[in-house]
Amino acid sequence: MKLSGKKVVLRDWIEADLECDRHWHSGDHLWMEFNGPYYDLPAKDLQEKWRLETRENICNDNWGEPRLNLIIAHAESNEMLGTVNRYWQSIETHWLSVGIVIYDESKWSGGIGFEALKLWCTYLFNDMPEIARLDLRTWSGNNGMMKLAEKLGFKQEAVFRKARIVKGEYFDSVAYGILREEFQALHSTTTL
Repeated sequence: MKLSGKKVVLRDWIEADLECDRHWHSGDHLWMEFNGPYYDLPAKDLQEKWRLETRENICNDNWGEPRLNLIIAHAESNEMLGTVNRYWQSIETHWLSVGIVIYDESKWSGGIGFEALKLWCTYLFNDMPEIARLDLRTWSGNNGMMKLAEKLGFKQEAVFRKARIVKGEYFDSVAYGILREEFQALHSTTTL
């Protein structure tokens, strides 16, 4: 699968992404301070198990529909920049959340996240006609993610006060949502 934008493409995993993923999940990187820093990273053995499973999926082209995640890659170089994903808040009511991470902070604030998340939301609304809404969860210390959500037209729908602890300090958990018709009205050049 490949979804093309001007700056990025969203695509399935390739073999070269596995080493890139290993790099970005080892050591200290700035993205780790913003992308759910209140959760521990999976243990190294679980990360390696996941990479083995992903390698099998690459070899067998076994991804399923609709995709659970895609790589954000540079449109020209095909270099892995990050990922987009989806997960259920409630499968019974078709309530879906989306996520995004761009690993290299030198790539932040250049429109890559906006284009990638717009492509991802468009894909999900197109491929999952039962979905009436998408939401996005973050924390009050992640200003970049909150700005990205608002730039895409997501509305702040909930604030759970003092629900996250980062470096010993309390932060709010923040939820944003966008309805299918709102997304379509804002991004009318996008097929839904």
